[in-house]
Amino acid sequence: YTLVACPKAVYTLVACPNKCEPFMFYVYILQSLKDNGLYIGYTNNLKKRFSEHQLGQSFATKPRRPFKLIHYQAFVSQKDALETEKYLKTTRGWERIHRMLENTLK
Repeated sequence: YTLVACPKAVYTLVACPNKCEPFMFYVYILQSLKDNGLYIGYTNNLKKRFSEHQLGQSFATKPRRPFKLIHYQAFVSQKDALETEKYLKTTRGWERIHRMLENTLK
């Protein structure tokens, strides 16, 4: 079952994920256990995407495996999620990440 938004903006559990839009969109931050570097990404299926990173199925992160998930944000709006991902990849966004996750990054 997947939590989805129907066309009338009613959220419900359904067994038809191919016919419906995902309910949540995620912006996430991974930390490489190899080099301690950070990776910021976006997805509509956080568990699947994290697994892809761990298995080396992402070209951008394959050489930096393994990872730990250190932060994520969930959005109902895909546009809000994409704009947040874009912002976090700016200089100000990186500064905010380091302030927000100060203790995690120690």
